[in-house]
Amino acid sequence: MGIRTLIVDDERLGRERLRQMLATEPDIILQGECRNGTEALEQLRARSADLVFLDVQMPELDGFRLMEVAPPECLPLVVFVTAYDEYALRAFEVGAVDYLLKPFDQARFTKTLERVRTRIGAADRPDLSAAFETVRRSRTSRLAVREGSRLTVVKTEAIDWVEAADNYVCLHCGPSTHVLRETLHSIEALLDGNTFVRIHRSIIVNLDRVKELQPWFRGDYRVILHDGTKLSMSRTFRERVQKQLLRWS
Repeated sequence: MGIRTLIVDDERLGRERLRQMLATEPDIILQGECRNGTEALEQLRARSADLVFLDVQMPELDGFRLMEVAPPECLPLVVFVTAYDEYALRAFEVGAVDYLLKPFDQARFTKTLERVRTRIGAADRPDLSAAFETVRRSRTSRLAVREGSRLTVVKTEAIDWVEAADNYVCLHCGPSTHVLRETLHSIEALLDGNTFVRIHRSIIVNLDRVKELQPWFRGDYRVILHDGTKLSMSRTFRERVQKQLLRWS
């Protein structure tokens, strides 16, 4: 029986490349191609698949979000295919079989398919739906950040505050700042909501680091951290932050 496979990538050339490489594999049955996570979700609900090659950054619904919203019984084995290495740690945390970093060659692709075949043929194949359900209920304890040629692991407990900067976020950790290619919204979804709270449309703060709140201007407040850092808190988020802090006191 062949391996029913789905390709999900918003780039046409990326889909074509995978299609060409899969065409040489006799046990691969290509069931379809999708341009985004929304299309993929519809496909997975309509037809069972054994394997999906999944891009990370896509419009409408990204790869990780697709894994969160897809019904557990529809989730196949996942191989992430992306040009960004900073998602690797998160990919394996959610149970991905492999993480293909573009551009990749035939040898690397062959190794990926070997892993897929081993996983499918293993008698003790892990229950991926259970793994994904665990991810839905939990938050990550660390983030992978690319810094030059290195991949740095940052523990979330070390983060003082997070700042949005265009298509990136800055993780402020004491004297160090790490830049991550993510949106503030996606980072917020990964962090523990009992500890990390948004105080501004572009700022998330670790409540463990908050020393005091100071009235500022027109209903806005200043958030003072233990290290002296002063952050702006808009009145939109004031009530929620105050409730969170009172709950801790």
